[in-house]
Amino acid sequence: MNREITKVQELTYELKVEQAMTKDMVKVHPKNRMGELREILRVNRISGTPVVDADKLVGIVSIEDFIKCLADGEIDAFVEDKMTRKVETLYADEPLIHAVNKFNRYGFGRFPVIDRNNRELVGVIAKGDIIKALLKKLEISYHEEEIHRYRASHIFKDIVADKTTLILEYNIAGQDFKRAGESASGLKKSLTRLGIHPQILRRVAIATYEAEMNIVIFTSGGHITAYVKPDEIRVEAIDSGPGIPDVEQAMQPGFSTASSLVQELGFGAGMGLPNIKKCADKMNINSVVGKGTKLEVIICTQGEKNETSPDS
Repeated sequence: MNREITKVQELTYELKVEQAMTKDMVKVHPKNRMGELREILRVNRISGTPVVDADKLVGIVSIEDFIKCLADGEIDAFVEDKMTRKVETLYADEPLIHAVNKFNRYGFGRFPVIDRNNRELVGVIAKGDIIKALLKKLEISYHEEEIHRYRASHIFKDIVADKTTLILEYNIAGQDFKRAGESASGLKKSLTRLGIHPQILRRVAIATYEAEMNIVIFTSGGHITAYVKPDEIRVEAIDSGPGIPDVEQAMQPGFSTASSLVQELGFGAGMGLPNIKKCADKMNINSVVGKGTKLEVIICTQGEKNETSPDS
């Protein structure tokens, strides 16, 4: 199995949608006429726009809607009568990987972005916005990696012992979607400063993020512990949640038991365990229904040179 994770893949987990979206957006009111929409789309050279009333997203109207109105002789119709009311959206605080997945799933040109708390429209994100954000972050990350190439990168060489293990533990709060991903981000920063090879770092970061999200989504809480050794990094995710009735089924891509509410919040797409397996050299799951789950992920580091260096 190819476990190589690119820098771009890593950044789609690290960046948030709000870091890539366009805040200065074109929008129309439900009471605008479709005839007015034509000029708005033409002047701004866009193919669609959000429909907003009192800062709340109420629909999407596109050039296809306008063309249909023109053909039907309804150029004076209100936008609210021709717009699409059921709109796929993204939350500003979602990881960028969710936006990438939605673009692949739906094939849309853009998605409205709303605030998770007040549900107001705060931006729009297109594929081009994602590319720009990634290119900008790649440049910043390159300089950060150069800055952090300091003495701590040789910690295991400096310690004289038959066995050395660095233990990093993080507490995870269940259902706290606002802080979801912070532990994975904290672990990544710590490992970066230890000089862990970028390719190893990416695999650990993505596996830990997915494990953290499973605790947040399905349990009341738990903890993640990383055991860092010279030859491997072992990540344990332990919770006292409902357990997994069928582990084999849970490993199937797209299978999810997340509630409709959680999925509406932008989480629980059913790719957590498959993504973890892709990143791991070894993966063990011990789950008991009604008692909880222990997930163990082992990523070997001997195959990579443990020096911080930027790559693709």
